[in-house]
Amino acid sequence: MTQLATMLLIQISAVSATVLNLPTVNLPLPTLGSDMRATDLRCEYLCEPLGIDVVQPRLSWKLQSQWRGRKQTAYQVLVASNEELLRDNRADLWNTGKVTSDRSIQVAYAGRPLASRTRCFWKVRVWDRDDKPSPFSAVATWEMGLLEPDDWQAKWITAPGDEDGMPPAPIFRKTFVLSKPVRQARLYICGLGYYEAHLNGGKVGDHVLDPAFTRYDRRALYVTYDVTGQLKSEFNAIAVVLGNGWYDMDAEAAWNFNKAPWRARPTLRCQLEVTFTDGTARTIASDGTWRVAPSPITFNCIRQGETYDARREIPGWNTADTSDANWSLTKVGPGPKGTLSAQMMPPIQVIGTLKPVKVAEPKPGVYVFDLGQNIAGWARLKTSGPAGTKVVMQYAERLNDDGTIDQKDIAVHTKSTPFQTDTYILKGEGTETWEPRFVYHGFQYVQVTGLPGKPDADTIQGRIVHTALDQAGLFECSNDLFNKIQRCTLWAYVGNYHGYPTDCPHREKNGWTGDAHLAAELGLYNFDAAAAYTKWMTDFKDEQRDSGELPGIVPTAGWGYAWGNGPAWDSAYLLIPWYMYQYRDDTRILTEHYERFKRYVDYLTSKADNGIVSIGLGDWVPAKTETPAKVTSTGYYYRDALIVSKVAAMLGKTDDARHYADLAMRIRDAFNRAFFDPKTGLYAGGTQTAMSCALYHGLVHPAERQRVVDKLVERIEKNDNHLDAGILGTKYLIDALTANGRADVVYKMATKTTYPSWGHWIAQGATTLWEQWDGGASRNHIMFGHISAWFYQALAGINLSPDAVGFKHVVIKPQLLGDVTWVRAEHESMYGTIKSAWDVKGDRFTLKVAVPTNTTATVYVPCDEEQFAKEGPSTIHSGDHVRFARLEDGYVVFEVESGTFEFHSKLSR
Repeated sequence: MTQLATMLLIQISAVSATVLNLPTVNLPLPTLGSDMRATDLRCEYLCEPLGIDVVQPRLSWKLQSQWRGRKQTAYQVLVASNEELLRDNRADLWNTGKVTSDRSIQVAYAGRPLASRTRCFWKVRVWDRDDKPSPFSAVATWEMGLLEPDDWQAKWITAPGDEDGMPPAPIFRKTFVLSKPVRQARLYICGLGYYEAHLNGGKVGDHVLDPAFTRYDRRALYVTYDVTGQLKSEFNAIAVVLGNGWYDMDAEAAWNFNKAPWRARPTLRCQLEVTFTDGTARTIASDGTWRVAPSPITFNCIRQGETYDARREIPGWNTADTSDANWSLTKVGPGPKGTLSAQMMPPIQVIGTLKPVKVAEPKPGVYVFDLGQNIAGWARLKTSGPAGTKVVMQYAERLNDDGTIDQKDIAVHTKSTPFQTDTYILKGEGTETWEPRFVYHGFQYVQVTGLPGKPDADTIQGRIVHTALDQAGLFECSNDLFNKIQRCTLWAYVGNYHGYPTDCPHREKNGWTGDAHLAAELGLYNFDAAAAYTKWMTDFKDEQRDSGELPGIVPTAGWGYAWGNGPAWDSAYLLIPWYMYQYRDDTRILTEHYERFKRYVDYLTSKADNGIVSIGLGDWVPAKTETPAKVTSTGYYYRDALIVSKVAAMLGKTDDARHYADLAMRIRDAFNRAFFDPKTGLYAGGTQTAMSCALYHGLVHPAERQRVVDKLVERIEKNDNHLDAGILGTKYLIDALTANGRADVVYKMATKTTYPSWGHWIAQGATTLWEQWDGGASRNHIMFGHISAWFYQALAGINLSPDAVGFKHVVIKPQLLGDVTWVRAEHESMYGTIKSAWDVKGDRFTLKVAVPTNTTATVYVPCDEEQFAKEGPSTIHSGDHVRFARLEDGYVVFEVESGTFEFHSKLSR
């Protein structure tokens, strides 16, 4: 799957035709060795990662076969320190031998201890159910980073004399001579807040806004690059530009990052390690001999924008041809206090470019470029004119009545000015093209003043920038509104991932924990977000106080503990790892954070009053009806206790498992005593959020469940089938109704086009999801996006099995709802691609599914029960490796093994 996720988003309607053309013939079994092939080898979710610091990395592979029913029964992994050994099937680091197992994901390395810089070459083969071995896979690699503090020869360096004010972004530079042929070169670098590295005139790598934001006084991230091909014989130069980022946040805003305990001037630590063909090595490390000069970036602030004066450019600044004798010497400093760790997640990249769909001139000399899409990123300017001409670009997602941009709703909490504004000062030399380096904005419109002439189609283009998450899902159906909602959701999700999940890419850029856990399941269906979430959970660990308390935003400079935290938000720390376990079979993330999970639940217990927790935010931005925060907070308290109990049981901690299970039961009883009225069957007065909260968390006594469901549906119907909930209740409603057999009610709510609804946003021109049902505040938020997960689960029917994790066993159960006549969807699980495509023509239903090799599935086929009883299961499916299981509530149910299958049935409707 491509990392250029947004390119797929732009063409979201172009779902792969293979979904519609699954073979239905019965294939003969092969007679020779196994036809299975191991492909897409991954290490810690990543493809051939450089510079990792997990000493027992987990390995995963997918299996491909043209045959149905293929299954791995054993595997052999070979890991060697060089490729030549591996070609001869020799493994000096790890040879598992033949391991009897059907596990092909999350296999932890258990070979020789790995030292810093070790490059590991690995391949795998598997045995099938007939005990026939496959060929070995192609060779994949991973490489260890710098595991020990002593591995770092480099010093932290800063520019001298710039403690006061906001001086230009510094350029650090070092020239050196290489007198021997180079075999390999690695650059290890951490530049805070952000860096851009150059070697011999060219940029190193394709990352932007590196490294990812962390709490720098607890942890900072370094990145490893292979720069072998950028070195030259004899004279070389390395140059690094540093931006302020979140490390030296100057803007005064509500969240006090300008007062962060880590705040300091930009600082660099990097070392270039060169290995020559004769086996000798040399390290060029940052120290007091490096030179520094001010760059043309005269101002940069992540909230305010960037100013670039092209007249101040230094010719050849990043090459060895320019003398730096008149540059200042750097100053060696202490650097950040945090641990230096490897950045083990996809980088932020420029994903694509959008041309404006419209250019207007609402006032003389004021040009507004409309990209037609709300994005996160920046504008690329292309213009020409006299030296000193100042071109100002301001970014917004709304327009005033007069056609100029409106920043009121997104600038409201930032006191420093300007806001989301980039400035370029021309040098006056032909056509000049520029884009910022160290900021990003949220916008659809770019207002430009100061242009030396009339703009053309190339003057401004939008650069799409976000964490480069592989796309892992595709969904499309006959309902065009659902397709538009899906498209808006995908844009909002990626627009709010820049090294950590954010609430919005403009006003705040904060890692609001509630927003993120509400969007996590849709994220895992649509994107390969596991490595990114792994990094963010480490951020939680770095933030948690000894008391167990967590902040509402992660990372935080301290403000996150003052407002907005509480279980409805903080539970992201338990919920996202639990989703990672369910969707990716990741047990390590549970193990690593388990003690801190306990600490958090114990913290909530210390705040509880007879089992009820009242701290924290409630159902944020409801349509109209408020629900007491203690209802939703206590619901998450219960769920957190259950998660801790389940993880404890997995880890063999039986006393803990019993303790937290008992705690959960006490919370459940307290919840029902406090909020349930047995006379009316209502929770907390019967708000949609309160009723669905009780159902969603499993707090309703089984004997009362159907009555509560019926009461909830009755209330929704009285509201003209509109939802009346905020961000918590909306997810509750979607999942609780669907789990209790009323997905039809979710369908009715989701197809509404009047307030409040997703369709109401679409009708007003939304291209992302909005923060509030009435369209107020931000227009790029992800917190109402769980409907996308419902598209996969209910409409396409791609579901986790209650008896297996990681889609080792898939449940395909499409629901026929409303006017939907066809659905096409796929999800790239860790085992391979799951596909579900169905259509209805008259009374005939056709379902085509693909089940990855080495997995199985339970397939539910809607049918007319009388017709099925008359004709039997043999006419409803095709192919071998399919076993009729049962008839269940309007479905005929089959157990299938891996492969592609087509089912046909007759419907009663």
